[in-house]
Amino acid sequence: MPNKILRCILIDDEPLALEVLKSHLGQHSNLEIIETFSNGRDALDWLTANAVDVVFTDINMPGISGLDLVKNQYPAPHAVIFTTAHPNYAADAFEFEALDYLLKPISPERLDRAIKRLEEYQQMKKVGDEEVSLKPDFVFVKVDGQHQKVNYNDILYVEAFADYVKIWTSSDKRIVTLQTMRNMEQSLPSDQFVRIHRSYIVSKSKIETIQNNAVLIAGKQLPVGKNYKDLVQEIVNSTKLR
Repeated sequence: MPNKILRCILIDDEPLALEVLKSHLGQHSNLEIIETFSNGRDALDWLTANAVDVVFTDINMPGISGLDLVKNQYPAPHAVIFTTAHPNYAADAFEFEALDYLLKPISPERLDRAIKRLEEYQQMKKVGDEEVSLKPDFVFVKVDGQHQKVNYNDILYVEAFADYVKIWTSSDKRIVTLQTMRNMEQSLPSDQFVRIHRSYIVSKSKIETIQNNAVLIAGKQLPVGKNYKDLVQEIVNSTKLR
């Protein structure tokens, strides 16, 4: 069965950058560029009446920035990939569940990796709506037409993946379901799990190390968002030796 053609739009106020990106994306037969925009305002107006699979957007633009555009549509019905010359906006971009963050000049190889990530995300969407049924000590997650039981105690952390989530049960094993982070946060027991970032919910008992701006779980460093530092500090205060 042929791959779905993914509809995309490009937003950048630099004509040369727009043409370079358009040329690179043209090498991918499963992508169709529907529109290009030189500013965020026109793109936002267009997106209110049209649907796409992915938006490639610059960040620093006159009027509405790429970040403002995403904030206006959060949670977005499409994937978002940022293309920018500024690395310092990455944390803000991932706060709003960006699928990828590409630094200019973007090499074809780096763009290929982003497209593969996009394809993985779209493949998950093909599976259909995933359902999470909560029980006292576990969740049931629908995978390939079956409901798979996941014990709370087996969950290391939950990671946002656009409008899906990945439930990590080991350093290399995860279960993917169509679900919002907000619903997951509300559904998981707060005495066992805590939101540390827009993109991460962690099991308190699986935290190995707590640093200023990160926690370590199963050898993976996860960022602590500025709006969640107090929640993480509460874990320390409630459990540290006096």
